[in-house]
Amino acid sequence: MPDAETGLVVLVGDPVEHSLSPQIHNAAFQAQGLNLTYLACRVSPARLAAAIDGLGALGGVGANVTIPHKQAVLELATSASPSARAIGAANTLVRTSDGWRADNTDPAGFLAPLDSYAESLRGELAILIGAGGAARAVAWACTEHLGARVIVAARRVGQARKLAETLGTEAMTVADAQRFARDAALVINATPVGMAPHASLTPWTFPTGLRPSQIAYDLVYRPAQTRFLQEAEAAGATCIGGLPMLIGQAAASYRQWTGREMPLDVVRDIVSRQPDA
Repeated sequence: MPDAETGLVVLVGDPVEHSLSPQIHNAAFQAQGLNLTYLACRVSPARLAAAIDGLGALGGVGANVTIPHKQAVLELATSASPSARAIGAANTLVRTSDGWRADNTDPAGFLAPLDSYAESLRGELAILIGAGGAARAVAWACTEHLGARVIVAARRVGQARKLAETLGTEAMTVADAQRFARDAALVINATPVGMAPHASLTPWTFPTGLRPSQIAYDLVYRPAQTRFLQEAEAAGATCIGGLPMLIGQAAASYRQWTGREMPLDVVRDIVSRQPDA
């Protein structure tokens, strides 16, 4: 039961109603007997600075940051990790004696389920759909850790070009990127398209007869089987959903707030019992 000594951790984003992060972190806190609680808070862009200031005033321990605030929150932090600075976006805030320290645990979460494929992806083409905060982390992970050649494909190509200029990738519209659909070893959806309650949507069209070695990776985790993944599987590709990334980035954030390893068995059990919204 929360009391006057309970530490506060929040998720800041818009929307946040779909998020499994409160269930994940609160189950982990309870399992390890930590007097912490995690809340999801819907915050508009206009109120972001006030929300982060307010969390500090309340003595908050930390925060996760999601769409659409990952880039803006970096400028509100007192300090930032080298990876967050290089990516230009943050998904984690940790309270320090000097203020908020920003980090980005998305690359660690993204790379976790690709570990066994890493060598086969080196030097290959990756098509990244989206150019927001999550896409920036994924593009950085693909180039810095996988050694892949990245095309950033976005509906608004200007946004893709800004990301490409920062991280040294290529940029084009989604329609133009479709020409390389068969050549890509990895196609990643880093947009919210297909997220519940709009599960009938997909940002990409897979050609038929793909080789099984082509990987389709959707960062959306609710529903677990998005239309993007359904169509990729039907075309013959190997599919990875967003839950492993969610848990991986959560574990990395948890470690910074608590100094402990997240109890992954507890977390996986909680996630498996959640409805697929």
